Amino acid sequence: MDIKSLIEKAIEARERAYVPYSNFKVGAALLSKNGNVYTGCNIESASYTPTICAERTAISKAVSEGDREIEAIAVIGEIDNYTYPCGVCRQVIREFGKDATLIIAKNKDEYKTYKLKDLLPHSFGPEDLQKNEE
Repeated sequence: MDIKSLIEKAIEARERAYVPYSNFKVGAALLSKNGNVYTGCNIESASYTPTICAERTAISKAVSEGDREIEAIAVIGEIDNYTYPCGVCRQVIREFGKDATLIIAKNKDEYKTYKLKDLLPHSFGPEDLQKNEE
């Protein structure tokens, strides 16, 4: 799937956001290494803490379907600016996509691409929990 098609999926997902408190919609579209696409939107809660970001919604959907390797993820907010993943989302992306490409879009035609390591340098991942067997 090309970048613009992935962004279009993120735009579609953004329209399903449940944001009665912030009124700030975000959509995400995840491309797995298997070629599957999973979308997500942000979902708010009145008590705020249980709110889940669009990126983590898409990742949860992928993982729940058995897809655990992220190739790329497109993220788009609804203001005419770039909306980057929060720190928690970056860490969850890292869990399933150490080498993932992040596509941060203003719209279908204006976007920036990054490797996760550029947005989350010196990250902590599953391999850091493996016991050293020396």
